Amino acid sequence: MRILLVGGTGLIGSAIHAKLSAEGHDCILVSRHPAAARDRRHITLDITQATDPSKWKGLLSGVDAVINAAGALQGQDMQGVHVAGSAALYAACESAGVRRVILFSAIGSNVDAPSAFSRSKRDGEAALMARDLDWVVLRPSVVVGRPAYGGSALLRGLAALPVLPVMPETAAIQPVHLDDVVETVLFFLQPGAPSRIALDLAGPRQIAFSDAVALFRAWLRWRPAYRLHLPSWLASAAYRAGDVAQVLGWRTPINATAQAEMRRGAAGDPEPWRQMTGLRPRDLEVALAREPASVQERWFARLYALKPLIFGVFGLFWIATGIISLSAGWNIGMSLLREGGLQENAAALTVTAGALADIAIGLAILWRPLSRYGLWAALIISLSYAVIGTALVPRLWADPLGPMLKIWPVIMLNLVAMAIREDR
Repeated sequence: MRILLVGGTGLIGSAIHAKLSAEGHDCILVSRHPAAARDRRHITLDITQATDPSKWKGLLSGVDAVINAAGALQGQDMQGVHVAGSAALYAACESAGVRRVILFSAIGSNVDAPSAFSRSKRDGEAALMARDLDWVVLRPSVVVGRPAYGGSALLRGLAALPVLPVMPETAAIQPVHLDDVVETVLFFLQPGAPSRIALDLAGPRQIAFSDAVALFRAWLRWRPAYRLHLPSWLASAAYRAGDVAQVLGWRTPINATAQAEMRRGAAGDPEPWRQMTGLRPRDLEVALAREPASVQERWFARLYALKPLIFGVFGLFWIATGIISLSAGWNIGMSLLREGGLQENAAALTVTAGALADIAIGLAILWRPLSRYGLWAALIISLSYAVIGTALVPRLWADPLGPMLKIWPVIMLNLVAMAIREDR
């Protein structure tokens, strides 16, 4: 079959694409992320800008089925992705005669929609169901598998903490394995498969979120951790911190939307799904046991929890150095430059320029859209400081406080931040 896969670079979309390609299907990926060089099967398209059916018409030529796995989170245009852009796609499918459309929604959004995320998912379902199409709506719970993103990555990250935080006011979840989700898509792409149906994709067992974290901790071969029941004010502070991170462009599963969704939980009835497809959803503990954790998994879990601290501390470090240079450290900086042979005006200009550069670098590191450039600038200026400091005041290498020696740990942290910047 020729299949248009919208959201084909996400956690679920990537797994579907890999399986369909292995089965011999011709997949055309649509994603807002730039396509790899010479990849003619990957079309870069911002769904929020494709709200007219004509935008989709050319992509549907010769297509047998459409899978919509596109998703937006808090801080993104959820209405544009889940409703407006998707509705235009469904209208184009109806006009082009592409009958089979599979939509990935969210479990529970048809029952209770406590956040803008679940409300937009619910409205996106309604937009598809209103069309004369052979539609299928799949509502997965927390999806787990070898890849990790969003909630599944959060489970690993929390498992790496020295204590197991138990968030207040959280309902049960029913984790579903990624492979079961992919097999379900293959089932509904078969000729004569049922249509005009909505199914919950939920695992066979309801568990508390903290118990799921404990299962991942055991899978990573770490001893059980002490369960720390967080007070409501501390949990709320964590969610608000996530909101701040999203304002700065970082994607985090901890935010106000997550707080509302976790209160509702992610549970459903897997029996209709099992009866219709014949699949037996895998239990989380059994699924984890079948794929032992590697050292790479342990690295990821530990770095996941450290990543926000690395970027937060590193960005604030550069801002602080700039502020100190313009205030309490002004005289120290001036004396060092005068010792290196610079005149008063030149020294003042150098200290000021360096301090402002440090502040700009720190702000760039904290704001994700510019973080890549901020890290490169930090690396270059750190090396420049080492060279210039050696040339002007070589005695700093023998200073007991080690101002020159400490540049190298800073550079190493810079390289670590560059290595883990990517989200997916």
